[in-house]
Amino acid sequence: MQTPDRSTSSRSGRPARPRPVRLGAAALGLTLVVQTVVPTGPVVATPVAQAAAAPAGAPQIVPVPVSTVAVPDETFTAGPETRIVLAPGSGDTSTPAQALAAVLRPSTGYPLPVVHDTPRTGDITLRLTDATDLGDEGYRLDATSDGVRIEAARPAGLFYGVQTLRQLLPPWVESRTVQPGPWTVAGVRINDVPRYGYRGVMLDIARHFHPPAVVKRLIDQAAAYKVNTLHLHVGDDQGFRIAIDGRPELTEIGAQFSINNDPGGFWTQAEYVDVVNYAATRFMTVIPEVDTPGHTNAIIMSYAGDEADPVLPDVNCSNRTPPVWNLTGAVGYSALCPESPNTWAILTDIVTQLSALTPGPYYHFGGDEVPASVLSHDRFVDFVDRKADLVATQDKIAMGWAEISQGNFDRPGAAPSVAQFWNNGNPTGAGGDSARRAVQKGMKVVMSPANHTYLDMKQFPGSPLGLTWAGTLDVSHFYHWSGTSSDPGSYIPARTANGVTLPAVTDADILGVESPIWSETLLTGADIEFQAFPRLPATAEIGWSPKTHPDRTLDSFVNRLAGHGLRWQLQGTNFHPSPQVPWRVDVTAPDISAATRTVDGVIASVSAPGATPEQVTATVDWGDGTSSAATVSGTPGTVTRVNGLYTATASHRYARDGVYRATVTATRPGGGSSTSEFTVVVETCTTTVSGTHRGPLIVGAGVTCLAGATVTGPVTVRPGASLIASAASVRGPVSATGAVTVELLGGSVDGPVTVAGTRGQLVVEKVRIGGPLVLTGSATDPAPLVAGNSVHGPLVCSGNTPAPVNGGLANTVRGPVTGQCRGL
Repeated sequence: MQTPDRSTSSRSGRPARPRPVRLGAAALGLTLVVQTVVPTGPVVATPVAQAAAAPAGAPQIVPVPVSTVAVPDETFTAGPETRIVLAPGSGDTSTPAQALAAVLRPSTGYPLPVVHDTPRTGDITLRLTDATDLGDEGYRLDATSDGVRIEAARPAGLFYGVQTLRQLLPPWVESRTVQPGPWTVAGVRINDVPRYGYRGVMLDIARHFHPPAVVKRLIDQAAAYKVNTLHLHVGDDQGFRIAIDGRPELTEIGAQFSINNDPGGFWTQAEYVDVVNYAATRFMTVIPEVDTPGHTNAIIMSYAGDEADPVLPDVNCSNRTPPVWNLTGAVGYSALCPESPNTWAILTDIVTQLSALTPGPYYHFGGDEVPASVLSHDRFVDFVDRKADLVATQDKIAMGWAEISQGNFDRPGAAPSVAQFWNNGNPTGAGGDSARRAVQKGMKVVMSPANHTYLDMKQFPGSPLGLTWAGTLDVSHFYHWSGTSSDPGSYIPARTANGVTLPAVTDADILGVESPIWSETLLTGADIEFQAFPRLPATAEIGWSPKTHPDRTLDSFVNRLAGHGLRWQLQGTNFHPSPQVPWRVDVTAPDISAATRTVDGVIASVSAPGATPEQVTATVDWGDGTSSAATVSGTPGTVTRVNGLYTATASHRYARDGVYRATVTATRPGGGSSTSEFTVVVETCTTTVSGTHRGPLIVGAGVTCLAGATVTGPVTVRPGASLIASAASVRGPVSATGAVTVELLGGSVDGPVTVAGTRGQLVVEKVRIGGPLVLTGSATDPAPLVAGNSVHGPLVCSGNTPAPVNGGLANTVRGPVTGQCRGL
C-alpha cells in the first residue's frame, strides 16, 4: 500500500482550534500537573538517521500484511466502555484476548474486560471461523466506527491479528503508564496469512549464560513481529545449560563457566518447562539444541575427571587428550567419539529428557564445524545417521546445521529431517551446496545465511558488540539477500559442477527463515536486544509477507519501521538506532493546570531515537497568541544503549484566567516534526474537592473543582457558579442551569447530565455517562465541546450558540442522537 508523503504528526488526530476550551482527562489541581513517561528498561547514541523522514500518518505495520484496504470516513475509538469480546461459538480464545488486554490496560487506563458475549458497538471482538483460506495462522481484521473485529480459523491467527491491532493503535499504547490518547484506529480491512510456517529466532545461552527472564523478554519482543519459533542453543564448548536427571556432572562441572571465563549457570528442568509454556502462550514453538558431535567440550569436560583418574575418557575425540577447558571463541577442536557406548548413553539421556520436556515437533542436534582432522567424513556420517535415528525414537523430527546433509537421509526408511543453511559463501557457487545436497536427499531447509540473518554480527564498525566473520551487517543486509532481492526461494539456484547437477532450493523445499543470536560478546539482555533490533523485524517480514507485495521493499520497510522506535522506547527495549531507518520524532503532552497563571516545568515527553537532546528542538504555542521555545533534556544514549524518552520543559505566564488550547511541536534533523495538543487551565478554584464527598453536592457560587473526587450523590450547579470536574466519579445525576462554566473531563456520571443556559465555557469529554446527555440554550465562546464520551442514553442538543462540536473525537451513544448533536 502506498503511503502519503507527510513529515509531521499530531497526537490528537483532530483539527486545531484557536483558543478552544477543551480539557482532556488529566488530573486537575492548583499546581502544574504533568504526566511524564519514563522508560524502565535499558536505553544508544549513534549519528542521527540520514534517511529521509518517515511519513508519520501511514500504517506502520511490520510485517506488511497481504492485503490492507482503507475504509474511508470510519474511525474506531477505544473508550472506557470498550470490551474485548470472545464471540459466541469461538471456544477458548482467551489467550489472545488476555494478551491484548495486558497491552492496552496500562496505557489507556480502561478496564477492558475480557468477556464471552454478543458484541456491541465499541467492542473489540475476537472470533474463530471455519475459513479454510486463513490456515493455522492467518487472520482478518476489520476496523470501523462500530468496533474492531478479528477473525481467524485458529487461536494463533487471532494472536497475530492482535499484534497487528497493536501496531494500528498510536505508539503510546505501549506505555506502562496512563497516556492521554485518544486511542483511535483508522477504518481498515486487513486479510493476512504467512508465507512460511517457520519464522524463527535462535538464542545461544551456552557461550554466555542467560537466565529465563531474559529469554521470556525475547519471546515477547519476537512474537510481536509474528515470529513463531524459538531455537534455544543450550549446549556448546563453553557450557551446558539444562539440568539432566541422573547426570549432575553436566551442570555441576559443565555449566560453571561462560566464554572468556565469565560466570556460568544453568536452568532447572522446571525453569525450562516454564519458558516452553510461556512461549506457547505467545504461540511460539521451542526447539532445543545441544550441538553434537562437535561443540561438545563442556560435555567432555564434565566426564574428564583428572589426568590420573579420567572418568569417561572414551567419549573424547577432541584434538586434546586429556581435554582442557577452552573458554575462547575457538571452534572445530572438540568432538564426541561416535564409537563410544558412553557417548550414546549420555546423548540418549539428553535427547530423551529434552524431548519429553518439549512438545514441539523438532529436536536440533547441531552437527556443524567438525573438521576431518577431528572426525573423518565416514565417522561424522555414522554419527549423524545414528543421532537422527535416536531423535526419531522420541517422535521428533531431526534438525541440524546444513553439514548434516552429508548423512544418509536418502536411505530407505530414513525419517524426515531438516537442514538449517547458514553458510555465508556465494550461494550461486559452492557456498549453497550444503542446502542443495539436503534438497537432493529429500530434506527440508530452514534458511539462515549468516551474512543476511546472523544477529550477532556487528551493525557498524567499531561496535563493541558482535563479530565480523560474516560481515558488518545493517538493516539493508538483512532485508536484501541478493543485491536487491529479499527472496529466500531464489537465493540458492541449481548448480552444475564436474558434470553433476545439484538442485535449486525453492519455496517447496523451504520451511522458513531464522535469525540466530550467538552470544560470544553478549553478556546481558540489553546486549541481546541491541543486536536483535531493528534487524530481527526484517527477517520476520521476509518470513511472513508475500514476496510480490508492492511494499516488500527496503524503502517501504524502513519507513514503516521508523514509527516503532517509540514503541521500543516505551517497552524499555534496547535497540540500535540505525542510520538506515528514518526514525521519527514523537511528542505527547498531558493537560495541565496553572492556578497561579504560571506554567513552569515539564510539559511533554519526546521520542527521538538516536538523537541527542541538543539535536531536538521544541516550541510551544500557548494558545493566547504567544509562543516560546521549550528546552529538551534527558540522558543521551551510548554506543550500545539507545536513548530513552526526553522531556520538554517551558515557562509561561498567562495574563488572565481561562482555558487555553496549547500545542507543543518537536523537530529533529531528518526526522520531521510532531505536534501534540494540550489544555492549560488557568483558573483559581474557590473550592477543591478530592477524596470522597458523601451525599449531594450543590455548587452555589464561585468555581468548584472536583480533582479525581468521588461524589456519592447528585451534583447541582446553580446560576452564576462554575464546575470543573476532572477524572471524577459522580454516583448520581449532574445538572447545571445558568452556570458560567461547566467542564466534565474524564471520569463517570451514574445518571443523566443536563446543562442549560451556560454562558462561559462548556466541555464534556471522555466521560462515561449512565443516562441521557442533554445540552440546551447555552451561548459559549468557543463552541461547546462534546467529545469521546460513552453515553448510555439519548444525546440531545438544541438552542446552543454556536452548535456543539466533537473536535474529531466521536462519541459512543446507546440511544438516539438528535438536534444539534447529530454527527457528533
